[in-house]
Amino acid sequence: MLRPRIIPCLLIQDGGLVKTVRFKDPKYVGDPINAVKIFNEKEADELIVLDIDATAHGREPDYKRIANLAVECRMPLCYGGGIRTPEQARAIIALGVEKVAISAAALEDPSLVTRIAEEIGSQSVVVVLDHKHRMLSKQQDVWTHNGTRNTKRNVLDVARQMEAAGAGEIVINSIDHDGRMKGYDVALATQLREAVSIPVTILGGGGSLEDMRSLVSACGVVGISAGSFFVFKGSYRAVLISYPSARQKDEVVFSALQPR
Repeated sequence: MLRPRIIPCLLIQDGGLVKTVRFKDPKYVGDPINAVKIFNEKEADELIVLDIDATAHGREPDYKRIANLAVECRMPLCYGGGIRTPEQARAIIALGVEKVAISAAALEDPSLVTRIAEEIGSQSVVVVLDHKHRMLSKQQDVWTHNGTRNTKRNVLDVARQMEAAGAGEIVINSIDHDGRMKGYDVALATQLREAVSIPVTILGGGGSLEDMRSLVSACGVVGISAGSFFVFKGSYRAVLISYPSARQKDEVVFSALQPR
């Protein structure tokens, strides 16, 4: 039986691992390679690594860094940041990465999703949609370039378009919930789960195993991703990398799938 995946999401800026709150005020939390080693030991289901500077600064992917991460990583790895061509995506997959994540480039040219899927297979193409509420409205707009550019397009409509273009997975990342550790946007996650038929991963707001259980209870089998939850501990946000044990996953998260 398919089970929800619990996925740490690591943000890289200036070569270091950082964590943001609502996409602002990045706090340095360590070395990405050291974090990968710890998640290896804790047997994480999967790992997402996003270079948050690459697209914003118009840079190509850092292939040397990607290669170092891929060599170290013993779990499926998804890498995003600066990918704008099928050739770049193919080069990253050749380094040992399982999935590539694209965002702004896919919004600018949805055919890129199709071309990358033709190059490496749709199962390896992830589209990340950063979203937040439009003021005085219930609509959730997609934003790009680290949450600085509003496409003014509804996140559900864009998700459907990306699926039609050939994406194998959609990640929705809530800017409003980012780094706050007060729970996921379960309502939108439920809508997304119904809007597309491909795998979906929910990111933004996870602060406890109970938050994850609530998400699975509402949405079923989804990817459950978080950043702060895996790198901070306590109210003072001391840096401590952690991951649920197998027992915790079974008892708390996956129990939400059991019939009531």
